[in-house]
Amino acid sequence: MEFEEDPLETPAETAETSEPQQEARRELYEFVKMVLVFLVVFWCLKTFVIEGYEVQGPSMLPTLHDRERILVFKAPHQLSKLSLFEGLFTPFKTGDIVVFDGIGNKRYVKRVIGLNPKKSENGVNAVRKDDLAALDDLVKVEYDKGRVRINDWQLNESGYLDPVELTSPDRDVCLLHPGEYYVLGDHRSVSKDSRSFRAIKDDQIVGRAVLRFWPLSKFGLL
Repeated sequence: MEFEEDPLETPAETAETSEPQQEARRELYEFVKMVLVFLVVFWCLKTFVIEGYEVQGPSMLPTLHDRERILVFKAPHQLSKLSLFEGLFTPFKTGDIVVFDGIGNKRYVKRVIGLNPKKSENGVNAVRKDDLAALDDLVKVEYDKGRVRINDWQLNESGYLDPVELTSPDRDVCLLHPGEYYVLGDHRSVSKDSRSFRAIKDDQIVGRAVLRFWPLSKFGLL
């Protein structure tokens, strides 16, 4: 009985077989690298630059409604935390809408009413002249039956506040230390804000709401 010997693969055939395998490995490597780069870029953007947020509840009516989606710009606030820029400028001003971390890591969206920015090394508050900020170490915020005074200057809120909110019977006084903010909802008769949980700290703030992107019919800057 005769047995046929198995033909041996020639070097040319071996090379032809390995080339597709090597090409497949290269493609897989490039794909994995692309996914990792995308994830890193996405994480950096979400952590340091911009993030989406869904409004929950009626506390910002009529400006923002429940379930609307907004973009929160983080970059200026993140830069202000760096030692190189700390105390040199403030990323927020009176009237800005901000998102911040509250009790139990719950996030809130409210409007900045009073602020006392962190001081720079020379002891001067980092603030523009039109921000109604402190001349001393403390900023006094008074909420008096719907009207707000900051260091005895009455704040004009006609651009965003429903006149019915000016009939509120509530009163509150808060002294802001450097790095603290007094925030209120626009629908103040139902809003839980600095009147109840007092001033918020600079490091609680996530960023400033800059754009409403949902629903599309109300797309626009805030």
